[in-house]
Amino acid sequence: MIVWLYWVISLTIVTYASSHIVKKYENYGFAALTAFYTIYLGASQIIASRIINFDLGFYQFFAPAAVFIYPFVAQAIDMINEAYGKAKAHLAIFIAFITQVLLITFIAMVNSLSPAPFFQFEEAWQNLFGLSVRITLASWIAFLICQNLDAHIFAFLKKKYEKRVVLRSVTSDVLDLTLDSIIFVTIAFYGEYEIIQLIIGQIISKNIIGFLDTPWFIWYKKMLTWKEISFMSRGFLQRLRWKPETLPLLHEDLTINNQISFHKEF
Repeated sequence: MIVWLYWVISLTIVTYASSHIVKKYENYGFAALTAFYTIYLGASQIIASRIINFDLGFYQFFAPAAVFIYPFVAQAIDMINEAYGKAKAHLAIFIAFITQVLLITFIAMVNSLSPAPFFQFEEAWQNLFGLSVRITLASWIAFLICQNLDAHIFAFLKKKYEKRVVLRSVTSDVLDLTLDSIIFVTIAFYGEYEIIQLIIGQIISKNIIGFLDTPWFIWYKKMLTWKEISFMSRGFLQRLRWKPETLPLLHEDLTINNQISFHKEF
């Protein structure tokens, strides 16, 4: 299906661009990652209004179209956490939350205006962007709880099992996406719909997509690791020349390299 082609291309572009900026323009890396994180979150909020038929081949169910891109929100916060630490991850979550408040505010502002008499799509607009206070609050509560939990779990597993890249990424994302589905559907639709099927559908679809995008996080981590080699100065390499007296210089440069390869974990 062409949807998977779009999904692969977009994920590849964002992952490569993120790692490239973090490596080459380190001072702008956090801003770039936060920008990607925010656009995925904002896009998820908008396209979630379209319900799609999610076909696994052996089983079909309905789910918001956002299930194709929202799982990358969980991965994006992992990417920030991996490169800049837990404190910066929490800062990115706060920034992203403020953008969502602004997005809802702007939509409410536009909805308060009277449409032009020749505007033919007012009903469609209101159907898509008519704000439900309950759904909005459900989205915000689920986001704040689950993203901050993701950041805590990822940082904890990174500290305890530093070399287990897949473990910290998959574990934090599965807990994030599963709890997000439970909290959001319960708050938004309890008493109006049969929520069990909605919760199961979101959990399955989000975690399938979240699992499928894990190789891109591994690729991102590998590119960050290559960054360590690039920090070794040309002057040092010229001085080394494999002489015994240069071994102290080797130790000094590698120590500096290790200190600046990744930001301090908080």
